[in-house]
Amino acid sequence: MITLQRIIALAIKEMLAILRDSQSRFVLIGPPIAQLLVFGYAATYDLNHIPVAVYNEDRSVVARELVAKITGSPHFELVARVDHDAQIAPLIDNKDVLMVLHLGPRFSDDIKRGITAPVQVIIDGRNSNTALLTLGYLRTIFTDFNYEQARKLGLPAVPAALQIRPWYNENLLSRWFVVPGIIGLLMLVVTTTVTGLSVAREREAGTFDQLLMTPMRPFEILVGKSIPGLLIGLAEGTFILVVAVWWFDIPLRGSIGALYLGMFLFLMSAVGVGLMISSLAVTQQQGILGAFLFLVPAVILSGFATPVSNMPEVVQQLTVVNPLRYFLVIVRGVFLEGDSWTLLFDQYWPMAIIAVLTLAAAGWLFRHRMS
Repeated sequence: MITLQRIIALAIKEMLAILRDSQSRFVLIGPPIAQLLVFGYAATYDLNHIPVAVYNEDRSVVARELVAKITGSPHFELVARVDHDAQIAPLIDNKDVLMVLHLGPRFSDDIKRGITAPVQVIIDGRNSNTALLTLGYLRTIFTDFNYEQARKLGLPAVPAALQIRPWYNENLLSRWFVVPGIIGLLMLVVTTTVTGLSVAREREAGTFDQLLMTPMRPFEILVGKSIPGLLIGLAEGTFILVVAVWWFDIPLRGSIGALYLGMFLFLMSAVGVGLMISSLAVTQQQGILGAFLFLVPAVILSGFATPVSNMPEVVQQLTVVNPLRYFLVIVRGVFLEGDSWTLLFDQYWPMAIIAVLTLAAAGWLFRHRMS
């Protein structure tokens, strides 16, 4: 009972030290909200208002219909019309347009005769990902246009056609993939930073020796310093969860209990890593540097932006010690796939092992630095 009272008292003291410091309050509130908005709106794989120029040598109704379908799409925006070949290169070179659509003078005649009517697409390939997405949008519009013209002219229908039905993300909105991942990303950043500075703050302020003179044992001090990071991480995750559902309209299809169990195990892993960093750091600057050295590779190797399966085999082996890798599977599975406890068990136990090992290592380092 006495031990529990000591731990609670230290946890309250640590929480008050964080909340009373204006800089700490700003770190906990300002950057997470800013990052959530930036990632939610800017970090998207969808393209809208792609600047396009049209070089239409065929002024027929059919050619105008095709141009209207392209420029009327929310993905494309007509910014220039070209009258001769010499105007094309400057538009691409100066990045005034991403794509130039060139319809030859016999475009409509070829369609009416039922033969292939070539359309030239000149695209800026400096950003290959953007170029591929643009071509994907364009192919969809051309497919619809071909069906319409075949029906109007009584031409044979295309013998085989794709009927696409995306699962879990019906509209293929990249925001549905990105925003749930932000929950894990910001929870890791905030929790690791808070716990990574906890012991270093005491050393820098000169109160660490006073803490050691209290009746508290090293285990009690570590537990007391881990509770604020755990509570702040849960509060941060809950806030982003509410914003994702109510502001960004991301569907939450799975078990909320399964999600919070994953949150708890993930936060315990992050707390363990943060306490390890804090036990080694003498100053807060060292604590911030240590947290940065952990966070950057943890985010890159987590599958937040690129699938882990696409990484080299050696790099994939490194990701098994990254708790963010497992939590992203949990949070995206609960949001989009409707996963429950049983389906996520293979993600729970690795985070539990990481939490136990990091907390044990933090305890050993703490006692070692005290001796």
